[in-house]
Amino acid sequence: MINPASRTKLIELSQIRKMFEATKPDAINLGIGEPDFDVPQNIKDAMKKSIDENQTHYTPNKGYVELREEIVKKFKKDNGIATDAENVIVTVGASEALYASTQAFIEPGDEVILPDPSFLLYEAVLNLAGGKIIPVDCKMENEFKLKSEDVYEKITPKTKAIILNSPSNPTGAVMEKEDIKAIADLSMDHDFLIISDEIYEKIIYDKKHYSPAKYSDNVITINGFSKTYAMTGLRVGYLTANENYTEEIFKIHQNSIACANSTAQKGAYEALTGPQDEVHKMVNEFKNRRNLIVSRLNEMGYETVNAEGAFYVFPKIEDKNFVKKASDAGVITVSGAAFGSNGENHIRMSYANSYENIEKAMNILEERVVNG
Repeated sequence: MINPASRTKLIELSQIRKMFEATKPDAINLGIGEPDFDVPQNIKDAMKKSIDENQTHYTPNKGYVELREEIVKKFKKDNGIATDAENVIVTVGASEALYASTQAFIEPGDEVILPDPSFLLYEAVLNLAGGKIIPVDCKMENEFKLKSEDVYEKITPKTKAIILNSPSNPTGAVMEKEDIKAIADLSMDHDFLIISDEIYEKIIYDKKHYSPAKYSDNVITINGFSKTYAMTGLRVGYLTANENYTEEIFKIHQNSIACANSTAQKGAYEALTGPQDEVHKMVNEFKNRRNLIVSRLNEMGYETVNAEGAFYVFPKIEDKNFVKKASDAGVITVSGAAFGSNGENHIRMSYANSYENIEKAMNILEERVVNG
């Protein structure tokens, strides 16, 4: 057998995904990270129309111009980010945007500050690029929020980048404006890159989202359609940055992906230009579910922060066998340790499941795990 490249030895196949694929059909899944809603009908119709009109060929490498122009408008309106269509790249989900960004800028030995806990993919793409991960604590006493003073303490002459994710997977934490702005200022003062993953931007409750690119030129802003419009399987994301950065990222994108899916891009265009009613309904329903799961977990004695965004809670559960006990009882959860050392003694639960199923899952946990 031919030996694989050494870089692949630094990453492992997702054990979480493996667990999901082995899940019993009748189990209640509080582990999966995708909305349980269907793609809105107007988006489906736009994609069907594009197929009927044979719009199934290669698109411009950066994506359809009309889609990129709408993304430019979205950035200006929602994020206060001034950009143009030439500096927007439509990607195969936010995941490709993360991969292309790290491949374009991170070299072996570069230090990259990474919140702990954080999404598993960040560690994987940084390892593939050869970066050295510098974790910064996001602890429960701070509601898992990344604080600018903690980031400052981690900056060295080797600091090349930081990855931000607000709202956060796995904790649901939403960063404060003052911390976003302070980290943006640090990126300019110390000349490092911010890779800002804003995929959960619209799924936020009682708070406001702030983009670091409003305050710094050293930012790659990443977003997509998977979470806001329940388009996970259609794989459409996007990014923007200043022209010096997008040119380098485009080299990776053009020579690996070529272009995002044509039909899905037509759906993405409709998502931005069409009615937003279904998005608002979805977010309101997520908020109701958040309130339910947080109250029930706290009632069971599991200390749980009232997550302000995304669709995850991260309760403190010190029972090392909790995930197995819950699985045996028919409720799928994820060990917090998978997301970093500060995830120890925590469990990630997704409330991207129906209100009724969450209620049922909480009853099962109370009866068969807590009191069983």
